[in-house]
Amino acid sequence: MNYSKPPLTTFQQAELILSRGLEAERSDLVDVLEAISYYRLSGYLYPFRQENDLYVSGATLDKVLKIYSFDQKLLLCCLDAIEKVEVAIRTAIVYRFVHCYGPFGYLDYINLNNLSKEGHIEWLFRIKTETSRSKERFVQHFFRKYGENHEYLPLWMASEIMSFGSILTLYKGMNDDLKKEVAVNYSVPDKVFKSWLISINSVRNICAHHGRLWNRELGYKPLLPSLRKSPEWHTPVSIPNNRVFVILSILKYLVSLIKPESTWSDQLVSFLGENSDIDRSSMGFPEEWTELFLWK
Repeated sequence: MNYSKPPLTTFQQAELILSRGLEAERSDLVDVLEAISYYRLSGYLYPFRQENDLYVSGATLDKVLKIYSFDQKLLLCCLDAIEKVEVAIRTAIVYRFVHCYGPFGYLDYINLNNLSKEGHIEWLFRIKTETSRSKERFVQHFFRKYGENHEYLPLWMASEIMSFGSILTLYKGMNDDLKKEVAVNYSVPDKVFKSWLISINSVRNICAHHGRLWNRELGYKPLLPSLRKSPEWHTPVSIPNNRVFVILSILKYLVSLIKPESTWSDQLVSFLGENSDIDRSSMGFPEEWTELFLWK
């Protein structure tokens, strides 16, 4: 089937939305569409739509924009925690790898035998691309001094300009013993920890591209520690692993280990309290989430 919808002017987009029952001043709606775009706004309009494509009674532009504003602040809140987590985990992975294989050990496929040879080649190409784009002075200095003998940076330098996705590939490729050494710092099995890194990276990309997080179902669902070994993740209620609440819970857990003095979780709880009218079930919050030991 061919996609045949024509582009609409901002005024036509506003007319379409108003015809479906959204309560708004036409001029205000046009201004919003010019600033946000119809397609992006439609993600926040969707919860108000009925099966006949009309909006529920009482749906207003102000309500939609309140959710949109909440989501933008939620993205920033997540990015704040992810930055803390990413720097610490990046450091832990690289530290263990270079002490086992040396600064250029990552260039040898044998040292990353959980990657395919093709995957390793693609990863190195990505690192080289990231390096060539970097304007960091330490990169320029290294190649001026050592470029005659080295095509790649030592891993501790390369890791500073590698994307979190590239760091994740490094972790996936490491042998199982090294992965366990990293994961044990966070008191979770390496299989669980790897799933956390994948899901955090996915959410990081959503945040970085200003995507919608509030009511999104996660494409990659992280694993949780077992009930037997880690009851705090399951009692008095279980944490659903398909919405943003599980990511917030993972970030809270990791930040509390990495930076015990951080007030990030307090700020998050305060932010949620200030927006108590926002539907939390869409974010995967259980009704008794504050009773979870993890959140006490």
